[in-house]
Amino acid sequence: MTKKAFILVGFIILKFVLQYTLISPEYDLQRDEYLHLDLGQHLEWGYLSVPPLTSWISRIIYLLGNSVFWVKCFPALFGALTLLVVWKAIEALKGNLFALILGATGVLFSCLLSLNTLFQPNSFDVLSWTTFFYIVIKYFNSENPKWLFVAALVFALGFLNKYNIVFLLLGFLPAILLTKQRNVFLQKKLYYAVFLGLLLISPNLLWQYTNNFPVINHLKELSDTQLKHINQFDFIQSQILFFIGSLLVIISALYALLFYKPFKKYKAFFWAFFFTLTLFMSFKAKDYYAIGLYPIYISFGSVFLATLLNTGWKRYLQPIAIAMPVCFFIPMYNVSFPNKSPEYIVKHSNSYKALGLLRWEDGTDHAIPQDYADMLGWKELAKKVDAVYGTLPNPKQTLIICDNYGQAGAINYYTKQGIKAVSFNADYVNWFNLDQQYTNLIRIKNHQEKDSELEETSPYFESSSIADSITNPYAREFRTLIFAFSGAKIDMNERIQYEIDEVKNNH
Repeated sequence: MTKKAFILVGFIILKFVLQYTLISPEYDLQRDEYLHLDLGQHLEWGYLSVPPLTSWISRIIYLLGNSVFWVKCFPALFGALTLLVVWKAIEALKGNLFALILGATGVLFSCLLSLNTLFQPNSFDVLSWTTFFYIVIKYFNSENPKWLFVAALVFALGFLNKYNIVFLLLGFLPAILLTKQRNVFLQKKLYYAVFLGLLLISPNLLWQYTNNFPVINHLKELSDTQLKHINQFDFIQSQILFFIGSLLVIISALYALLFYKPFKKYKAFFWAFFFTLTLFMSFKAKDYYAIGLYPIYISFGSVFLATLLNTGWKRYLQPIAIAMPVCFFIPMYNVSFPNKSPEYIVKHSNSYKALGLLRWEDGTDHAIPQDYADMLGWKELAKKVDAVYGTLPNPKQTLIICDNYGQAGAINYYTKQGIKAVSFNADYVNWFNLDQQYTNLIRIKNHQEKDSELEETSPYFESSSIADSITNPYAREFRTLIFAFSGAKIDMNERIQYEIDEVKNNH
């Protein structure tokens, strides 16, 4: 094994070790992870929430045993592969060993450590952005048409993972038009590659068409409930903090792309950086949507700084450049990861508030970060639902309906009874099993609906009660109620089918 390979393997091993030690065991999986895991039990070419690739990974996780270890393995793997692609990009840019170590350190000790803790499409999204940019570098270096087809494949996989990668094209294509690389549009094989990409994503596009483009409704819902709280200043602040330890490297990359002669052929990357960020800000996108933009610029900046710091006294600055991401990571370790208890976070809330970590999607500050609150109370919910389920007459004739996808997914993941909860929320509305007759109902509802739920539902059952509730005060589901109804006086299946139709018609 060569020295370079040995160092690269060391970085990758360290990446996996860190990912598995950054989450305190008192936290459960995060709300979104439960939905994504359930997608693997209902394979389709599209979903109301995400494109299909996540479901394929979920099916692999299920076949591997569905343990938390494997749930966390895949985002960590995608993070490690992102580091590898940055390493290969530096090699393609003819960077030396210092450049390789600087780039790998910058990617390792960054916001990706936080992003790669959760099984969400975001980790693969960053990988697909970085890989696409790397393929563009390979094409600019050789002008070999094969790279156009590889780029089409990478884009298609990225699109089937998260539609966010469309912003990459919208930002990069006009940037190419401003440089000599626009000659690529005269390449006949470019359009063959475009056709290949469209062919690969066509099953998902067809699914969107046959289902009346739910992605549009999803974007509208995001705009109405979350994106309207986006503050442009907060967005810019987040961009600086994501790779704060490599900020100098990224700034150096932008300078080099404009003035460094060996990077002349890559000038499109300079314009793409600003075009893409402008697009995200114009659409009031969430700050983390732009994370995939940065790793490739760490590659450019590392190579340029390696050249700049390669002679005389400047060589003594090399260890300082490498140490910077590590030095920024050390204080961030205490506030940027779910490795501290909720009680600790509340006690040290000023540190979290200063970084905007206590601000939720509703635009207001809370006791702990939203992602952490979304990782609490789920095991408690599943355990209590199991207990209620066991007390009902003919429990196998019980339908469990939840308010949201997190509740349904958590029950399905942790239950010891083998039950399957559903919801009128997200993709669960398509997963009701009405082939069997139900006589009991367990309803998971917000505590504010205590009186209305009993008033509306009790008349249709012989027995009704509030069986239990979530007691963890730091959980987002705190005080969520578990209602139990038994002895249906109506045809439950007919009533549920009516409600399903109502939900789908409203969408």
